[in-house]
Amino acid sequence: MSAAAAGSRSTPESHVAHTGPRVLANAPEELTCGYLRRLGEGIGKVVYASEHWVVRRERSPSAVVALILLWRILHTLERVLPGAWGRKLRSRPSRRLRFLRVMVQGAMLLLPRAVWFRGHIREMWRLYRRRDLVGGRLAQLHLTGSDLYPQTVTFPPVRVRVGGWPGWLVVSEATERVQTTLYDKLAELARAGRFTEMETWLDRLLEARRSGWRRGLFSMDAHLRNYGAIGNRIVLLDSGGLTRDWSQVERCLAKGEIRLGLETLLDGHPEIARSLDARWNATVNLEVVRANWGADLARP
Repeated sequence: MSAAAAGSRSTPESHVAHTGPRVLANAPEELTCGYLRRLGEGIGKVVYASEHWVVRRERSPSAVVALILLWRILHTLERVLPGAWGRKLRSRPSRRLRFLRVMVQGAMLLLPRAVWFRGHIREMWRLYRRRDLVGGRLAQLHLTGSDLYPQTVTFPPVRVRVGGWPGWLVVSEATERVQTTLYDKLAELARAGRFTEMETWLDRLLEARRSGWRRGLFSMDAHLRNYGAIGNRIVLLDSGGLTRDWSQVERCLAKGEIRLGLETLLDGHPEIARSLDARWNATVNLEVVRANWGADLARP
């Protein structure tokens, strides 16, 4: 059977995780007994954490568009900014980046919508919204309760205090906190010169990705900060890039070989960065993905 046909098959009931989030009578105590630390942020969400749980604040549509505009501006100016300043700013959000986002968002209020929300920006916004909605639905249906996704609990709405603006949130859901992102784990190992362990963690990520393919799921967000470590387990942090559409998978993989961006972590060891890139591309390619696609769905 072709991969495209495999992607169109219905999923047998026995192979879908239907457990759903665990329902609690009350929020975990650690969420309400102190301030939650701002842990990180993405295009559409800001994450706050206690010791074992994280909660999310959804950004407003204008804030998301402002970030898309800012990312595009920084990408354009990257060639003329001193050194790798622009690239570092885009790759690791900071107070400086948040200040720039607020400035862009303010400028958007002064300009007609047709000036800033046009052409490519509009398409990027629509693509982001579509991926976020579709990916979240796929994760809920097919990854909840699996080892590939953090555990989620729900509870009656409760007010929690968070560091920084806005100072508090009302939340009714929390997600298992990962110990570190995969990128930060690899950075730690690189600094210690533990290159063999870097290979081991990359192999764990590749096996997690193969497990997703066997379920008929593919994540188009391959960056290493989109994966977290819980013990020796690799989990997907943001479901926004998930798809079951084989034509999207083909287009994503048709872009050719990718680089994992480990050159800066492995400064002085370019041969190891090349080896890890080769290890990745030997697995994440059209032939291997097609061979694994939907394999678990065919089991009785």
